[in-house]
Amino acid sequence: MQIDKSSLERILENLHDGLYLVDLNRKITYWNPAAERITGFTAAEVIGKHCYDNILNHTDSDGCQLCTGACPLVPTIEGGKSHRSDLYLRHKKGHRIPISTRVTPLTDAEGSIIGGIELFSDISHRAANELRVQELEQLALIDPLTQLANRTHLEHEIQNWLEEHKRFQVPFGVLFIDADHFKNLNDTYGHATGDEVLKNIAGTFAANSRPFDIYGRWGGEEFVGLIRHIDAPNLEMLGNRIRTLVEQSYLVREDKRIQVTISMGATLVRDGDDAESLIHRADELMYRSKADGRNCLTLG
Repeated sequence: MQIDKSSLERILENLHDGLYLVDLNRKITYWNPAAERITGFTAAEVIGKHCYDNILNHTDSDGCQLCTGACPLVPTIEGGKSHRSDLYLRHKKGHRIPISTRVTPLTDAEGSIIGGIELFSDISHRAANELRVQELEQLALIDPLTQLANRTHLEHEIQNWLEEHKRFQVPFGVLFIDADHFKNLNDTYGHATGDEVLKNIAGTFAANSRPFDIYGRWGGEEFVGLIRHIDAPNLEMLGNRIRTLVEQSYLVREDKRIQVTISMGATLVRDGDDAESLIHRADELMYRSKADGRNCLTLG
């Protein structure tokens, strides 16, 4: 059965996943509506640009830049092999989004490779996060700026999780997070830009959290993450991944790239902990990260 060109175009236009095509020089020649929705970049902003122009700023889980280095499309175009991988892209608004990508060669009627195809899916558990936002809004427990849980909700959940730990020994960890040099950023760029930076940080938390974890704004530029069913090595690994993703994110204002880093304290709940001792320990560990040069995580 032959599919006519107009039918194929309708299929591509209505895909739920993002899809784009590149030629042999990695110039983007097609960008579907789902790619616009997932990334925030319109087709007009992208078509004609090259992957190595670093529009999407792809990174792996270690924060390594891919668009200007180990681009997944290169081995596909050069060797003709399809493959998939989980990466992170930078949304137009600045925050990081995890995606699952499938890359295949683009061939002509004779089977010669003429470019590459990348199909990508948003794997940020957006539906679960949106449902959580709706629930929090109903309970007036959401921070209006960042759309994360507010301090009241965090304190309530900490008490619930402590009771669960006491009764059933369910482990959980706490990340205490503070934006580095935030006062200087506010003084330099103004409070409106400072608010956008906080929203950008929060967007990275929301897009990269597991459905059963909770991130919230503790106050000012401080955030808390409650991480369920985790041990010390994995808490450290998860925290450092989030820290790297924030570091790799940025806003653009008047052609200037505005980036911020975070310092983190990470700790697991202990027998005998109450909410005050748990948060105090995580807070002290965060300040140790500040003393060690910032943009790092201290586990204790």
